[in-house]
Amino acid sequence: MTRHNETAGQYPVIPLRTEVQLPGHVGPLEIGREASVRAIEAATRDDNLTVIIPQSNPAVRDPGQRDLHEVGVRAEIVQVVKHSPGRFTCVMRFLERVHIDALVATEPFLIASVSALQSTSGASAEQLIATTSKVRDYLIAVVTDAQAKEAKPERERERERESREAKEHKEPRGDLTRAQVQAIVDPDKLVDSAAPYLELERDDLTALLIETDTMRRLERIIPSLERQATVLRLKADIGAELEGESSRTHRERVLRDRMRQIQEELGEQDDNAEIDELRKKIEDSKMNDEVRAVAKKQLSRMSQMASSSPEYNIARTYVENLLEIPWNVFTDDRLDVSAARAILEAEHSGLEKVKRRILEFLAVRKLAPNKHGPILLLVGPPGTGKTSLGKSIASSLGRKYVRVSLGGVRDEAEVRGHRRTYIGALPGRIVAGLKKAGSMNPVFVLDEIDKLAADMRGDPAAAMLEVLDPEQNKDFVDHYVEVPVDLSKVMFICTANQIDTISQPLLDRMEMVELSGYTSLEKLAIARNHLVPKQLGEHGLAKGQLEIDDDVLTDIIHSYTREAGVRNLEREIAAVCRGAAVKIAEGATDISFDRGQLEDLLGPPRHVSDTAGRKPEIGVVTGLAWTPVGGDIMFVECRIYPGKGEVRLTGQMGDVMKESAQAAYSWTRANAARLGIDPEKVANSDVHVHLPQGAIKKDGPSAGVALALVIVSAFTGRLARHDVAITGEIDLRGHVLPVGGIKEKVIAAHRAGIDIVFLPERNLKDMADIPDEVKREIDIRSMTKIDDALAVALGDAPATPEPEPAIPPPTAQSRGNFGDRLPS
Repeated sequence: MTRHNETAGQYPVIPLRTEVQLPGHVGPLEIGREASVRAIEAATRDDNLTVIIPQSNPAVRDPGQRDLHEVGVRAEIVQVVKHSPGRFTCVMRFLERVHIDALVATEPFLIASVSALQSTSGASAEQLIATTSKVRDYLIAVVTDAQAKEAKPERERERERESREAKEHKEPRGDLTRAQVQAIVDPDKLVDSAAPYLELERDDLTALLIETDTMRRLERIIPSLERQATVLRLKADIGAELEGESSRTHRERVLRDRMRQIQEELGEQDDNAEIDELRKKIEDSKMNDEVRAVAKKQLSRMSQMASSSPEYNIARTYVENLLEIPWNVFTDDRLDVSAARAILEAEHSGLEKVKRRILEFLAVRKLAPNKHGPILLLVGPPGTGKTSLGKSIASSLGRKYVRVSLGGVRDEAEVRGHRRTYIGALPGRIVAGLKKAGSMNPVFVLDEIDKLAADMRGDPAAAMLEVLDPEQNKDFVDHYVEVPVDLSKVMFICTANQIDTISQPLLDRMEMVELSGYTSLEKLAIARNHLVPKQLGEHGLAKGQLEIDDDVLTDIIHSYTREAGVRNLEREIAAVCRGAAVKIAEGATDISFDRGQLEDLLGPPRHVSDTAGRKPEIGVVTGLAWTPVGGDIMFVECRIYPGKGEVRLTGQMGDVMKESAQAAYSWTRANAARLGIDPEKVANSDVHVHLPQGAIKKDGPSAGVALALVIVSAFTGRLARHDVAITGEIDLRGHVLPVGGIKEKVIAAHRAGIDIVFLPERNLKDMADIPDEVKREIDIRSMTKIDDALAVALGDAPATPEPEPAIPPPTAQSRGNFGDRLPS
């Protein structure tokens, strides 16, 4: 770095986002940005000098010249402490203010050309002297108070210093003495020396830094010095009044007596009245003896405190929270199974598994009243009614209803509560839910439990282990309440879209009930009985003002929505109601929508059958997939071309699906002669297998059969039927193994217009879960080997086959080393 004189020259620049430093003291700086780290390293290799410049906009990460102020502070690096790679703490001696002439370099770090800052003053010499003297007097008063504190016993001073440094994460200020303040003649240095003793905001410090008029700098700091001096004077007066008291206990008693006298003069209620009221509430509550003893202990502590003390308010808040918990308050269950069944059927269509489980609980509850509440996990795609089902269950049981959303919850204290030592501590969401319900046996819905997260503050899923364990939740302890809370009578209902993100110990504590997507008939019933009346009411339409027949609803279901649930269906019905509201507002009376008017309101159909317009093709087979939002069909494509027997897999396939493709290719090659495929053609052809919608990741073994069939179709030239869908895992012997998600996959095939579905024979047990409507309209067949589906899914070769690429004669390289050609 070049230096023209003692100050002017070029220096590495350390930009500060939030801090502002003034000359005349020593202090630490946390260095974390890469450019700043490089600047520190360069300065330590040279002369340990750098320039500290505050940013005008703290949000900018990589500042340029326009992001920095024109005035900075030249500083000397005293010590560098390295915490980790790329993160330092530098102890700096801040020397003097300098003017930033220009940034001469920005890489690898900022380098600034600076010059000495020229101070000016528009005031007369007499005014400047008088104002300087005033600032000096105030600063002497502040410094004198600091010196008085230093006169405390050594152990007490050390303890206070360590506590202060731990809280503020900074070095000691380096206090001035009275003599040193009196020796300061330069007004600017006096201002810089006074700033560390004051609690100034960043904008105030910035103004002091960039101001070149000495008089204005003095005037800016005077109000803060006056305020500080006033505070010190008041503290001294209070100290003098208490100086005669012999001990802390005696001082508190005197102050309490004075406060009582003042309250009597003002006619205010005595503190004991509030404590007596709380004591009466405790005696009248239904809390057990253990909780009552804890509450009374807190009242005893409160009676020894002044009501203005923070501890008093913390104790009072704790007692009030104990009183708000509905100890031993239970609602009576409605144990009429027929009435409960009627309520569930009226409010929800389908969902037979859940309804049956609730009725079973009611029946058992009627025979065994002391049995603990069930803990259910409803798993299914969005929009299938998991959350609203909790409210219907509460209604059918006659219980209170509480819902807590757990999506995005990262802090364990959200579940267990905060400890009372923290300011603003509160009970966790479980205890807060009981307070809201007003009973100890509500239906408690824990929504989106699969979206719990964990970070440095703990794992809330681990905290849920005790909540959802029937053997432990009888004595659940919230960190705030610190006494056992009985959750054994609560009926917990958890909801999730998938179970992959739920920890196994937590999943083991819940009884899982799967909710698959709705069929078309179920959606029609839901729309007719629930969604249409709801949207008519929300849009201010009377029942007779708008008629939507079943044909219109069916068209909306098939042509405008493609989902497992009914949320989009409800939005489309709302759009129809808005169109009717416009016509009624224009003077129409009764409106009836038919199919022809749908396109005017909703636009052209957004969805058509995935098989509509399709025809049998070579190298295209329809597979079935499971997703967290329901089932879906999946097209598997394959093309062959001259090559060396290599296989290329595209379409965001996961590792498991890639291995399935490798197994399918190996099976095809091993059975080439039996399948009518020339082995030389296989050895001298490259195979490209692709799954469309490449932006979506796909994985799992269930596409194994489809992958094998599409490769056979490509090599033999046989047409693959477009109305056949297949799911199943394969092994190298050609056996078909069972897979999951059968109900969702078959419903997706039905929704897409598929006629024939092949399932593994060992999955036939899952047929019981498939709705009767779907089983009537789809031919569901079983398979134990790939050959079972081969004859049906692949037809004969086309009359005019696709032109085949010329296959070069085999070479030694093309015949060997097959096992290494698939990507890992």
